[in-house]
Amino acid sequence: MPIKIPNDLPAVKTLTDENIFVMTEKRAITQDIRPLEILLLNLMPKKIETETQLSRLLGNSPLQVNFTFIHTKSHESKNTPPEHLFTFYKIFDDVKERTFDGMIITGAPVEQMPFCEVEYWDELCQIMEWSKTHVHSTLHICWGAQAGLYYHYGIEKKQLQKKLFGVFPHTVNYKKSILFRGFDDVFNVPQSRYTTVDAEDIKAVPGLKILASGKKCGVYAVSNKGGRQIFITGHSEYDADTLKNEYLRDKAAGLDTAIPENYFKDDDPKKDPIVSWRAHANLLFCNWLNYFVYQTTPYDIEKIK
Repeated sequence: MPIKIPNDLPAVKTLTDENIFVMTEKRAITQDIRPLEILLLNLMPKKIETETQLSRLLGNSPLQVNFTFIHTKSHESKNTPPEHLFTFYKIFDDVKERTFDGMIITGAPVEQMPFCEVEYWDELCQIMEWSKTHVHSTLHICWGAQAGLYYHYGIEKKQLQKKLFGVFPHTVNYKKSILFRGFDDVFNVPQSRYTTVDAEDIKAVPGLKILASGKKCGVYAVSNKGGRQIFITGHSEYDADTLKNEYLRDKAAGLDTAIPENYFKDDDPKKDPIVSWRAHANLLFCNWLNYFVYQTTPYDIEKIK
């Protein structure tokens, strides 16, 4: 949240120069406040798990949020009960006439497939195109980030030699990024993917900026100018046991998946995971919700168009 200070206080200029958000008394007394409308396009198989993770993070804020869930109609979910989808989810046709302050597009376990072969690719493209005029800021996660960078900017994903799997250190590249305000010099992020995006491909696109990356993981966070589109390649939203469950699933399926790095105590899958990313995950989502949604979205939500 911003700090409210007197209009002519000398600290206004100092704090503004330091990229600290301040709100003068004049603006504060005229500011209208309403609940934020956030749309979740949930592409993950275990939708209940993902919606819970993201609800927990967005709920860790003083801001009031109305959360709307949608799923793709062109794909039948096999891991979420139909009655849950019927009760709590809509499809794009139900919301396409509305505008939203923010939207989250999740990852999906389809990253080794060409985009055009994904069952719901055409529907996803329609939603991403719609987001440019009906959503103030869209946060793309993992495969959702790769899909967004490809659709909006033509950046291809690239295959890794082996699955990037575990919890890895990252650093902020763009020190003035308000998305990473309050972050430590090094912060941990869970990663679980077979593909990546190349930093040089992103740097070649005018208007895109790499905000954070990891030595082993490559690009972690990218934003377009103004933060209307933000792309996060990792899974900061993961719970303590999510990587463990993925590891056990892969082993049960006969895959040669290595033990997730920097995750289990003593790298022993029989021991409990060590959660080292939760604080920064909360800060990431709070910063997005505050600086890129609440502080800049119009009070009249219809003006987003």
